Amino acid sequence: MAGKLAYYLLIIPVSYLPLPVLYFLTDIFYLLLITIIPYRRSVVRGNLERSFPEKTKKERRKIERSFYRYLTDLLAESTKNLTISKKNLQKRFTLANPELMESIYVRSENVLLVSGHYNNWEFFLTAQDLLFKHKAVGVGKPLSNPFWDKKINTRRERFGMQVIHRKNFDTRFHKLITDKQPFATLLLVDQSTADSLKSFWTTFLNQPTAVIYGPEMLAVKHNFPVVFFHTEKVSRGKYKIHLQLVTEAPRTTNWGEITNMHVKMMENVIRENPSRWLWSHKRWKREIPQNLELLKDTQRQKFNALKDSFNA
Repeated sequence: MAGKLAYYLLIIPVSYLPLPVLYFLTDIFYLLLITIIPYRRSVVRGNLERSFPEKTKKERRKIERSFYRYLTDLLAESTKNLTISKKNLQKRFTLANPELMESIYVRSENVLLVSGHYNNWEFFLTAQDLLFKHKAVGVGKPLSNPFWDKKINTRRERFGMQVIHRKNFDTRFHKLITDKQPFATLLLVDQSTADSLKSFWTTFLNQPTAVIYGPEMLAVKHNFPVVFFHTEKVSRGKYKIHLQLVTEAPRTTNWGEITNMHVKMMENVIRENPSRWLWSHKRWKREIPQNLELLKDTQRQKFNALKDSFNA
């Protein structure tokens, strides 16, 4: 009940405020975060220290302060995203190289879009169907609160995005394929995985890291091209989308190649401007499996068996 009251009486009314007013409110919140309310400061500092051991303490503290500024802007924009108009949202994005997605669409191919929680992913989720000719599909984990999960995803879907939860993924994905309309599936793959034994283990920001392995197998199974993208902040509330091809032919790749490529692309983006990644998330909470080499061998065998099934 409290969640419903907060949604209808506070969050939605506040979201109708102009974005400059929301920025003013979150500017005050930013001052509180760096003085009185140290939101997850130990998590942020630990993540930065392990990720950038080559930087001085002063350099990491500068990134930390810039991160909290970004985080409060993200709060303002995510709140506005709930009620922002289509016209207003479209004005907030430009595409640096739209020809990459257009060339895939011309071939009537579906595509996997992979990225991370960098800059404003909420604006992008809501706007994806407006930016590309491909039908927009997003795959995510349901929120723990069913009411908030339904409301947030309904808002995300109002301009054409279709959100698929993992629990009903197979059924809804099969329907998308049989509908024959080219679609682009968005996967944000930089957060902590649910199970270390079902993850792909690699090195990311100087640390052994469990990465979601599903996109690679999905690409090979359906022979979908894989495109990495990231959002560049142009000005407050406005972004430019950059696209990078990971592979056009996933069935010609080796085990781990796709995953390592998009992980490295994400790392390069973060290193270029580290303050705009979600450092407050407990990214490295999974322990390295004791039987890691066996896990890798098993994954490699399954990957090769899947590829071989298409060459038989």
